[in-house]
Amino acid sequence: MKDKCIVVGITGGIAAFKICSLVSSLKKKGNEVHVLMTKEAQEFITPLTLQTLSGTRVITDMFSVDYEPDVHHISLAKKADVFVIAPATANIIAKIAHGIADDMLTSTFLACQAEKLIVPAMNTGMLENPVTQDNIEACRRYGIHVLDSASGYLACGDTGKGRMPEPSVIQDAIEAIASKDRYLTGKKVLVTAGPTQEALDPVRYITNHSSGKMGYELARAARNAGAEVTLVAGKTALADPVGIEVVPIVSAADLAEAVLGRSESQDVIIMAAAVADYTPVTVVDQKIKKSEGEFSVPLKRTTDVLKALGERKKTGQILIGFAMETQNLIENAGKKLASKNADYIVANSIADAGAGFGVDTNKVTILSKDGEKSLGLLSKEETAEKILEFCVKKES
Repeated sequence: MKDKCIVVGITGGIAAFKICSLVSSLKKKGNEVHVLMTKEAQEFITPLTLQTLSGTRVITDMFSVDYEPDVHHISLAKKADVFVIAPATANIIAKIAHGIADDMLTSTFLACQAEKLIVPAMNTGMLENPVTQDNIEACRRYGIHVLDSASGYLACGDTGKGRMPEPSVIQDAIEAIASKDRYLTGKKVLVTAGPTQEALDPVRYITNHSSGKMGYELARAARNAGAEVTLVAGKTALADPVGIEVVPIVSAADLAEAVLGRSESQDVIIMAAAVADYTPVTVVDQKIKKSEGEFSVPLKRTTDVLKALGERKKTGQILIGFAMETQNLIENAGKKLASKNADYIVANSIADAGAGFGVDTNKVTILSKDGEKSLGLLSKEETAEKILEFCVKKES
């Protein structure tokens, strides 16, 4: 997400200090960021801080004559691609739900026709009060997106729901609603991501180095394009993407069950997970104790999920596989394309700098029956977008 006009409204909650990180991140991604603050928000954080991070004048006063015309509340409302209020207190939510416009923030929000997002953050009792819940539901009925509060320790000392989600989660929610190119609207997309773990005993397992980043970015890219996305994910350190159904799995058998059981209803299936090819023949109930001499583990093949999907692929369904190689990249990926009956194979070499496991960039070549297309070294976010544009958008 870049080149968007993002308006960030900040209200008087202790979580206001976290918005510095959000504003900075949105700006670094190449977006134009404008900040509006209520007078209560200024008790927690200064306008100068947000002005420095956003690079634009922070708007605080309804009646000031110091602002340039292009940041007037009506023109700013027209300019916005997304308007987010975070933290959104019970008070501001009540005003929004009932159309009250008694300061610069509420006036601009009411005038804005862009996508809107509110992020409730408050004491658990205030959040769970039926009045607040009614107001939140009213906002939803009016087409305003609501990012659910997180649970945990609150500033008041209570523990429960009401924490503001982390800035990275809020940014993910903004990205989910910011895209205007919804070429996958009405389509269902299933993505697999991350490693599998094949148990040896209650303590040990066989796995690989996959971080899941590539698969997660593909799921986000499909979501941003308007798809209904299911993410079948092995164990990773990544947060669940906003607005995506996440199906957690552990083993290759778990993945096979989750994917094959859902494949019939999917328009696009992207197999980006690093699935184990072999699993122990038996899993012992107790920890295997060490002993003198050699130790071996008999292994058996796991279900070849990509091949099974290729055999049952329905008309119009797009099947995309991945191939990570250490040598003979194009040759091996081409064999996989033919043997699995996939429409595309996305190939990358772990030997290439900036590609492979655990990094934020990738360098891939997309193979199909019509030829191949190489993408340069890109962020995994950009790589995901280009994979979908090449493999899915041109087919739509």
